[in-house]
Amino acid sequence: MSDELRPDDAKIYIVDDDQQSRKAVLTLVQAMGVPAESFASAEEFLESYDGHRPACLVTDVRMLGMSGLELQERLNELGIRISVVVLTAFASTPTTVRAMRNGALTLMEKPCDDDELWDAIRMGIAADRQNWDLDRQRGEVQSRLNTLTPKERQVLEYIVAGDANKVVARKLDVSVRTVENHRHKIFQKMSADSLAELVRMALAAGISSPSDS
Repeated sequence: MSDELRPDDAKIYIVDDDQQSRKAVLTLVQAMGVPAESFASAEEFLESYDGHRPACLVTDVRMLGMSGLELQERLNELGIRISVVVLTAFASTPTTVRAMRNGALTLMEKPCDDDELWDAIRMGIAADRQNWDLDRQRGEVQSRLNTLTPKERQVLEYIVAGDANKVVARKLDVSVRTVENHRHKIFQKMSADSLAELVRMALAAGISSPSDS
């Protein structure tokens, strides 16, 4: 099995009210050595999902209660960004457009070819692992940003804007030495080894312009 789908961390969730279809997907995934859970309804999945990532959700469109498309929309509302593969026996242009707008990796018509479905699931896990890593990195950067004082945060914004120490000192009406001290503390708190790394982290966190207040 390739590195992009390691069974020790990846997990597949199957949501389908058709028992036969649900079992077929579950059997396929388990045969590939990847942990999986199946649910007969979207509501059951939402009650049980513990936030595990990386993950891929395989869901049918038409189900009793909440549909697969409504499940996608609910996940979006909750800020849950796992990959989603949508299955349907009743493909239509509006259904496809809605699924893709909701962020589906792909929409596949039932009955699905096993190889094609597995390829979609594999791609979903790879994509979610990448997104999960980015989310964790953003979370770590945000935690570091939260340790900055208001003045350090302001100096960081000027650094991102490309201002030299003398320029920052003039704008803040402080000494160059004071700006240098702030810079030193910023690099320490952000665990940045270079200016390029510091700017990259700041931009990733949404800091792009100075606040002149």
